[in-house]
Amino acid sequence: MEKRIGTISIVIYDKAVATTVNSLLSEYSDSILARQGLPLLDKGLHIITLVIESTSNEINALTGKLGRLESVEVKSILAKGNNR
Repeated sequence: MEKRIGTISIVIYDKAVATTVNSLLSEYSDSILARQGLPLLDKGLHIITLVIESTSNEINALTGKLGRLESVEVKSILAKGNNR
């Protein structure tokens, strides 16, 4: 299956779930090209942005697992077509 390049944005509303999020991201570390985290402590938010390169199935698996976590929102955008 062809690999795609895209981004995943993760918003965490409860710091207690951050350990679980980091664990999941570690499982998919081979697909993560870049990661940026921004703790907005005064707003009670933690934002993580990923640049990824993987198959659509792997990206969907990761976003699905993250999206099922309570206090977490996830959105992904994949580049169109062939990313050669």
